[in-house]
Amino acid sequence: MLIDCDSCAARDISCGDCVVAALLGPRRGSVELDSAEQDALGVLASGGLLPPLRLVPTRPPEDPHTRTAIA
Repeated sequence: MLIDCDSCAARDISCGDCVVAALLGPRRGSVELDSAEQDALGVLASGGLLPPLRLVPTRPPEDPHTRTAIA
């Protein structure tokens, strides 16, 4: 999962209650989480130990298979 804080519609609105900001502080740019990290954060959030991810994308995620190379 790629979390791009720069393109989040909730940026500066819900950052104080977002797991990314809670763990890493306010971010510029993106953070990538693998499935094990996503699962662990989900368990911690469901137990009330961390806030959930508040990402609200303003654009659809980019498909890595359709990216075009820039020469």
